This record gives sequence, structure tokens and C-alpha cells, in this order.
Amino acid sequence: MLPDKSYDVIVIGAGHAGCEAALASARMGLSTCIFTMNLDLIAHMSCNPAIGGLAKGHMVREIDALGGEMAKVTDLSGIQFRMLNKSKGPAVWSLRAQADRVLYRQHMRRALELSPNLDIKQAMIEEINVEDRTVTGVRTSLGITYNAKVVIVTTGTFLKGLIHVGHESHQAGRAGEFPSVGLSDCLAGLGLKLGRLKTGTPPRLDAKTIDFSKTEPQYGDDPPVPFSHSTERIENPQLPCYITYTNQETHRIIRDNITRSAMYSGKITGIGPRYCPSIEDKVVRFAERERHQVFLEPEGLQTNEYYANGISTSLPFDVQVELVRTIPGLEQAEIMRPAYAIEYDFVFPTQLRHSLETKSIHGLFLAGQINGTSGYEEAAAQGLMAGINAGLRLQGKEPLVLGRHEAYTGVLIDDLVTKGTEEPYRMFTSRAEYRLLLRHDNADLRLMQKGYDIGLLDAGIHRRFLDKKRAIELETDRLRSTRIKPEAINEVLKGLGTTPVNEAITLVSLLKRPEVTYAVIREAMPPEHPLAEEVEMQVEIQVKYEGYITRQLEAAEKLAKLDDRKIPDEIDYRTLPGISKEILCKLQEVRPASLGQAGRIPGMTPAALSLIMVASEKLRRSRPGPQTDGIVV
Repeated sequence: MLPDKSYDVIVIGAGHAGCEAALASARMGLSTCIFTMNLDLIAHMSCNPAIGGLAKGHMVREIDALGGEMAKVTDLSGIQFRMLNKSKGPAVWSLRAQADRVLYRQHMRRALELSPNLDIKQAMIEEINVEDRTVTGVRTSLGITYNAKVVIVTTGTFLKGLIHVGHESHQAGRAGEFPSVGLSDCLAGLGLKLGRLKTGTPPRLDAKTIDFSKTEPQYGDDPPVPFSHSTERIENPQLPCYITYTNQETHRIIRDNITRSAMYSGKITGIGPRYCPSIEDKVVRFAERERHQVFLEPEGLQTNEYYANGISTSLPFDVQVELVRTIPGLEQAEIMRPAYAIEYDFVFPTQLRHSLETKSIHGLFLAGQINGTSGYEEAAAQGLMAGINAGLRLQGKEPLVLGRHEAYTGVLIDDLVTKGTEEPYRMFTSRAEYRLLLRHDNADLRLMQKGYDIGLLDAGIHRRFLDKKRAIELETDRLRSTRIKPEAINEVLKGLGTTPVNEAITLVSLLKRPEVTYAVIREAMPPEHPLAEEVEMQVEIQVKYEGYITRQLEAAEKLAKLDDRKIPDEIDYRTLPGISKEILCKLQEVRPASLGQAGRIPGMTPAALSLIMVASEKLRRSRPGPQTDGIVV
């Protein structure tokens, strides 16, 4: 069939990755079309309707700083916001929001519909058209062809999706939705190596049948802190979540029926998420635990449906009912939607460049769960970066590659393309070497200029960012240059339980004391003009942690120098003398772009890295033209 229409960019899938990818490329001025199998389920939250959490919340703030949409939509649909880890240092503060599932879909779809340069179509994509290892477009199940210069695949759990409830199994991308079979076969036919992963979801319960008096309410922050740097306040009513626990009777029922679980009966071959196990997995692996926590989380303002977070399972429905009713507060609970496990195909991400373009097919980008990740936030971050880099590719510009010291998004992508994954990848703060640099509170300072330069942020947002940055610099300079006399501060210091001073000291020295907050400085010697709360917070964090931040910046600079040392594409690792077969296999699989990336490959040795360094330099010197400086490691 003749092409229906041509686009610069086609996005397959309208989940969290697909929406960010499509919006990014369209906002960069490229004609874009996003395809989904169901227009009514754009940005559907198939698991918990929550955004953020430890490390994940950092990525949402980064998405917003770069010009993405997830943070704004979360603020419009959020029904509970909590800042986690406030009792700890700022490096691990992280925002989490419970969202109204329906509102989230509505607001994200509206953002897509209002975007210039963006078409939305309902269709099942069966094939990606490729000529001479270059993408030319896609073909739908109806035989309609759409031409494109770039295709971004964001298919979530739909590639040959298989749902399990006990011993019953059926093909589906999500509960009640068709899987994508042809596209999975197409990707394999293009030479991409695919694997199999598994995830799951817990039962949804009817609030009318829950006795909340037997649970512990958990309230959000008041006032709620928004995700987006441009959101002034949260307007939605805020709802509590509730905590309850499994018990020994719950665990007995699970153990008695363990062979009826799809996971333990051998029906599931895919590898599940290590850090978000099913309840039967928790009972088996942590047999010594007397109870496991269950969060009862509302799915929206206009529904009685509650998400029973903590009891994800693939046990049969009758066992689900039995185990749920052993839990305090759920003795009479009715299950509105049963729990299930789902298996799906994914592409091993070492086949990707840092831009998220495949190494073997020009113009083919992958983002989201297809790359082996779990979670809405990881998917959205990849989608945004794929959309940005698709746009930059078509504009003839270098890709945007975020360093591990610049963003959790950079850590995520570098981990995927360098180390790969054989289980659903989940972001944690512990994955980042430079956590103090990658704080929740400074995502705009790290990334907003990049978002503006790419064209994803408007002038008004950029101007406010520059004003904030300037205010932080001016106040920090004032604190360094202004001294306070003992008689003006010693009574306050005594009241705080810290040592008085004998001579005038700078305000910076004063603020470095653990007992002294910026509020003390503001009271003793206020700035000429009142500062915004976020400016005061930044000044305090940067002053108090200055030494630690400086050391991490120095370490990051060393890493950046290695990442700047590029490895020639034509290098033949088989010619390196004395290199082990294990490292050779990994080098041929990953094909690292730099010495820094090579050094992060699991199992890499200093000796092997030196051999790569020498071989790279020899190749460079053999090229005609100006010679580069020698490599120093």
C-alpha cells in the first residue's frame, strides 16, 4: 500500500517513554507521529499510580529541567505528595507523589493534542521498514505504510506479552489489551538480540470493603511540594494512604499454595525484578520475617479502587482472595482486579549507543522497558533523551549525552549501554557515584540551560532560572565577604548550643556550623532584599557541603577526561595481545565509545584498559592529518 504520510519522527507506543519522546521531537520543530493501540490509554499507569520515590524522584525533576512533561502532569494529577528521607542529608531527599490515574492520562493526552508538529494515531505497528541498515518508516497491521527518517520504539511490556494468574496464561500487553507479536519478530529479524523479563502487579481492592480503622494512615506533606520547577502550588485535594501488614497466616496460605504460583510452577521463564519481588517470593526468600508491609494507596479522587502495594502475586484468584482476607483491615475486602504476572520481550541494551540509537540500524531508537528497565520514571527519562537525540540527529548536531556526574538520567543510560541488564533495571541512589552533585533540589541548576539550548524550554522559564542562579551567586558572595561581630551573634550561638566566637567571622564560616541554619543568618544580618525559599535552601546546602561537593567535582572531572578519550570505531579488539576471552567478548558486545566507558564495563582490568589506550593512540597516529596529544591515564 502507498505511504499514507511521511514524518521526521515516528514514535511507537504512547506510554511514559513514548509521550516524552514524541513531545520532545515535536517541540524541537520536527514533524512527529505517535502510534498507540488504544487512544484512551495514553500514559496509562498499569501498575501503581505513583510517580517518584528514592532516586526516581530525582529523574522526574531532571525530566522537568530538560523540558519534559512528567513533572507537570504529576502536579496536575497528584493526590498525595511526600518528601522522603528529610531526616537524612540532601543527597537522598526524594519526592514521591500518588497520582489520580485518570487525571494523569487526561492531562498527558491533552499535552500531546495541544503540541504543534505532533499527530496521534491509533494503530498496531507490525513492521519497521529498513533499507541499507537505515530506517525508512513503519507498516501497520492494516498494511498502511508511514515513512519516517527516525523511528523510536517504546513498547513497554507489549512485545509478546504473556499474562499469568496461577496456571492460567493468555497473551496480552497489559490486562485487557492485545500484545505486539509481529513487532517483536521484526526486531529480531533486524538482528537485535532479545531476552525475556517478568514483572507483576498486586490486586486492586474496593474501598467500601476495607476497614481502615485497623490500618495506619499515612498523610502527605502540608503544603505539598510540587515536582515541576514551574508549578506554583498543588490544587488537587490530598488523600492519605494506609499501612497494614501480612502475618503468619498469610504466609502459611502462600506456602501451602506455592506450587500453584506461575512463578514457582515453572510457567514463567522471564527474570523478575530483584528489588520489587512478589509476595510469594518474599515469603520464600525471607522466611524469617513475621510480616511484610502493605501500602493501601488510592487510585484516584473519583474511584473506590485501592492499590495493595506489597502483595504483587501470580497466585490463582481463589488464593489471592484467601491471602488478602488474612490481612488486618482487609478481612472483608473484595478484589476489583486480580493480581497477575506478565512476561515480555526486551532488547539487550548493550546494542545501543548513549544516544539510545541502535548501533546496527541507523535512525532506530529504543526507549523504556524495551531496554530492560522497570518503572515509569526510568521509561520517561529514556523517552525524553531518545526524542531529544532523534531531533539532534535530524538537525545534524551531536547527541546529548549526560555524564554520570550530571544526572541520574546519565547514570541510567550509561549503566544500560555499558553494563547491560538481565533483570528489570531500577534506579537507586546507590548506583550514582556523585550523589551529592545529583540532588533533588538542584536539577534545574544542572540541566535547565541544556533544555533551553535544545529548544525545549521557553524564554520565561529560562529567565526565571537565570534570576535564581544569579540570586544564589550574589548571596553566596555576600556571605563570603560579610563579617559579623561577636556581640551581634554570641547570644544566638549560646542558645543553639554551639561555641561563641571571640572575633568577627564571615557569615560563610558561621553557616558552616551544623547548628546554624540560613534562618539564623537571615535574622542576624539579612540580605538587602528578601530571598525566595529555594534560593535560601541552595545557599545553605552549597555552603555546608562545599568541601564534599568540591571533592566530588574533582573526581567527576577525572572521569570526564577519560570519557573525552574516544576509542576509534575501527579498533579490532581481537588484535590486542594478552586480553582475556571474557573481556574480549564484553568489548565486542559493548563496543565502548571512550576509555571511560570501557573502564566501566564489568570485569574490565587496568591492564586491558592500558592495551585499549595504546591501540587507540596508534590508530589515531596512523590517520592522515593533524595528530592529537598522547593519552595520559
